[in-house]
Amino acid sequence: MIQTLLAIAVFGTLGCWARFGQTLLMQNLFGREFPIAVLSINVIGSFLIGFLFFETLDRLTLGPAIRTGILTGFLGGYTTFSTFELETLLLAENGEVLKAASYVILSVGIGLIAVFSGAYLARNL
Repeated sequence: MIQTLLAIAVFGTLGCWARFGQTLLMQNLFGREFPIAVLSINVIGSFLIGFLFFETLDRLTLGPAIRTGILTGFLGGYTTFSTFELETLLLAENGEVLKAASYVILSVGIGLIAVFSGAYLARNL
């Protein structure tokens, strides 16, 4: 268990650094008028979790601590959106399309309500 926690911490730090570096790069290249940095992070993170989840399950042999470190630590530090995408994919692939659709609608809908509520409270307290 301690190995897994250490792997998550190390890879999580690397994921956070990658996110920060990519944000700076994308903002320097494209500006801040559209959230291209976050969009690119979410898309790349979604691709990476889809690829690495199955690649490390089917073909590439990694110890469980390293696999968890990469999938939970690195990609969790890089973007939590990728986990949301993977969970939606797994629900849909398991024939739970209604659950997958509900998860997407609830996550986005409630997430937007939450971010607007938090912003409102912060601005009006």
